[in-house]
Amino acid sequence: MTRSTTILGLESSCDDTAAAVLRRHEDGQTDILSSVVKGQTALHADFGGVVPEIAARAHAELLDHCVEEALTEANCGFLDLDAIGVTSGPGLIGGVVSGVMCAKGLSAATGLPLYGVNHLAGHALTPRLTDDVAYPYLMLLVSGGHCQFLIVHGPERFERLGGTIDDAPGEAFDKIARLVGLPQPGGPFVEKEARQGTSDRFPLPRPLLDRAGCDLSFSGLKTAVLRTRDAIVSEHGGLPQQARADLCAGFQQAVVDVLAEKTKRALAAYGALSPAQPTLCVAGGVAANKAIRAALETVSLQNGAIFVAPPLALCTDNAAMIAFAALEQMATRPADGFDLSARPRWPLDQTSPAMLGSGKKGAKA
Repeated sequence: MTRSTTILGLESSCDDTAAAVLRRHEDGQTDILSSVVKGQTALHADFGGVVPEIAARAHAELLDHCVEEALTEANCGFLDLDAIGVTSGPGLIGGVVSGVMCAKGLSAATGLPLYGVNHLAGHALTPRLTDDVAYPYLMLLVSGGHCQFLIVHGPERFERLGGTIDDAPGEAFDKIARLVGLPQPGGPFVEKEARQGTSDRFPLPRPLLDRAGCDLSFSGLKTAVLRTRDAIVSEHGGLPQQARADLCAGFQQAVVDVLAEKTKRALAAYGALSPAQPTLCVAGGVAANKAIRAALETVSLQNGAIFVAPPLALCTDNAAMIAFAALEQMATRPADGFDLSARPRWPLDQTSPAMLGSGKKGAKA
């Protein structure tokens, strides 16, 4: 690029409506001029999780306000923009459609080129935005809906080393929170409860540690917690506070142990590429968990790799990562047309066999 490039990004794949403006300068440095995120926690609080229809309606109502706020904060108008990037999958289809249609409308009205971005690519490329990490690097994407080990070779080339064959860690945290009567979203509340508990009081499994490779599973662990809870309730006529804390601590430690061991294996596979500067990056909302973060950093240092975790605001869903991914991909592919589709499923690694069931919607991961 011979001049600065300014791009508007939109994100609406789950329950956060977001818009951001980024500018890449002639020297390649990228600045976040604005990043606006509108959460929907209050809208879904009474339902124990995200309700897709409610989320889609909220996105449709909030997107234009987010765009206006992001442009104002960035001191930009549409005439200052060079392109628009938007999450076009994977995610809750109603939300993805809302974002894609908004982006198409803005593109049609302004003539700006449109780039549909894989939401997971946004997470996977964030370390280049925050820390200018060089390709190739190892990425652990660990969130409410996804968990994958990826070697990031380039802006559109992702090699999956392994991932969850059922529940993602964030999904498991949310389910455990519901099982023991904690609020949603469950991750922060389970972590807080675990600080008051003893992790070895209840024996819980470490799934798939006896299987080679980097695949993970958390469904069996969730079932083991359920059975343990039921046994406690049967014995005590309820779930005592200390037992709840110990159960949360045991569950969290099991997740930590599994992620740490699988990360060691992923680092070994990644190391076979002999990268100039081995780097382990972690992104996604679960990366905010202090116990998980500390364990991954320890494993990284023990294996001679730099550890990179973007700031929490850029680990969770946001539009800055989508705008940046579009910036990265602008140099390698043409803009999308108005036939850009919203995709509920869209694996990053298009060459590896599907890990989670395929169907009319395609492979989930």
